[in-house]
Amino acid sequence: MRTELVFLVLASCCVSESRRRNVLLIIADDAGFETEVYNNSVVHTPHLRALARRSVVFRNAFTSVSSCSPSRSAILTGLPQHQNGMYGLHQGVHHFNSFDGVQSLPLLLGQANVHTGIIGKKHVGPGSVYPFDFAYTEENNSVLQVGRNITRIKLLARKFFQTHKEERPFFLYVAFHDTHRCGHSQPQYGAFCEKFGNGETGMGRIPDWTPVYYTPEQVKVPPFIPDTPAARADLAAQYTTVSRLDQGIGLVLQELRDAGYDNDTLIIYSSDNGIPFPNGRTNLYQSGTAEPMLVSSPEHRERWGNTSQAYVSLLDITPTVLDWFSLPYPSYRLPEAPSLQVLLTGRSLLPALTSEPSGWDTVYSSQSLHEVTMYYPMRSVQQGAYHLLHNLHYRMPFPVDQDLYVSPTFQDLLNRTRLQQPTHWFKSLERYYYRERWELYDTRTDPLETENLATDPSHSGVLENLRQLLQKWQWTTGDAWVCGPDYVLEEKLEPHCRPLYNGL
Repeated sequence: MRTELVFLVLASCCVSESRRRNVLLIIADDAGFETEVYNNSVVHTPHLRALARRSVVFRNAFTSVSSCSPSRSAILTGLPQHQNGMYGLHQGVHHFNSFDGVQSLPLLLGQANVHTGIIGKKHVGPGSVYPFDFAYTEENNSVLQVGRNITRIKLLARKFFQTHKEERPFFLYVAFHDTHRCGHSQPQYGAFCEKFGNGETGMGRIPDWTPVYYTPEQVKVPPFIPDTPAARADLAAQYTTVSRLDQGIGLVLQELRDAGYDNDTLIIYSSDNGIPFPNGRTNLYQSGTAEPMLVSSPEHRERWGNTSQAYVSLLDITPTVLDWFSLPYPSYRLPEAPSLQVLLTGRSLLPALTSEPSGWDTVYSSQSLHEVTMYYPMRSVQQGAYHLLHNLHYRMPFPVDQDLYVSPTFQDLLNRTRLQQPTHWFKSLERYYYRERWELYDTRTDPLETENLATDPSHSGVLENLRQLLQKWQWTTGDAWVCGPDYVLEEKLEPHCRPLYNGL
């Protein structure tokens, strides 16, 4: 308790005495690289393009988990899902929560006298771990209104800035619900809620949104998605919500400028996980974990408009924000793992805003569930071009979530497979469902990750090195799955793995 008290006093002192600094964190929902920033010339995203001119654009950014609630918990704690306890989705029957003792970013910032706010999709809990001073989320509003109605989002951002007291720094987290699917929950609005607020009969009208429509022929089909009429129509609908997301970001940034905070605010833009298509979200392949990442600092203009090849992670957001506010991370242990001190394994991105870092070539990811029925634990490490995945439940078929299942793309893929018609996909459904325990890919020569090198004798050294790196990270982060599936973790006295002799 004494240590905690000292930390809070020092933290408050540091924030109040430094020059005014603020943070605006913008997270899109299931968004990918369908923007002009990442060379998709079809989708009109002028506001993201303008932000990129004032940012460092990261080309190798990755989520640490390809699932909504677990990823948002990792963003807001700096801890992987297996360490913070948010193993799967938070809402409804899934009901996953972070551990009560987790010291989250909003909690630490609030204790240090930073004014915290959230607008949009929260999707994490419990509230005691993720407290915000100003909160308009699905917990007290319609997620469509606070996550997709960009006029409402604009007005809420204005309200936050108007009620903010100048002497305090702020952290505002704007979590858009675009470009998440909604065909399973609000099908009347279209597969991606692209009709919501477009002014048509029964759709309502978002005053600040000028809908932009795309034809299936226009879209650029990512190589990991089947190139079929159904998928193209699906992507065209997604593009419309990308345009709405971009216009919403423009409105929020204009409110920031109008309030006079644009010259002292660090702006971070990214997404929570891969796009909701086959081989995308819920997968730890690069197609499910690679993310857009823009970081704009008014104090680091020397690299504005530059790109970085450094490997960075959404686990880096918490250390970056703490670094921006000159706040230390507290020393503590979780009751769930009393023998282990909680450490941030991410790093601050601020040095990358000054010069291109060297040696930033390794990122980790960890997934246990998505929906409560989708238990398929996976761990992975990527170092440079080599990507290693460990599928603990490799004898079970890979699960499919509800909103992907009902999507036009997946239904078409199922029907084509059932009728033995060409799927125009780079792999079969059988190969998608059934995976090897260890998968090793050289993404330089095999960007789609189709040729598994795990059993190739010429790559045995790479395999062993990456396995050791992955296991070390798992031990460091208190991963309860570190011994699976052929050993059991015995935590009494000194944690170690005990053999099961189960034939795996």
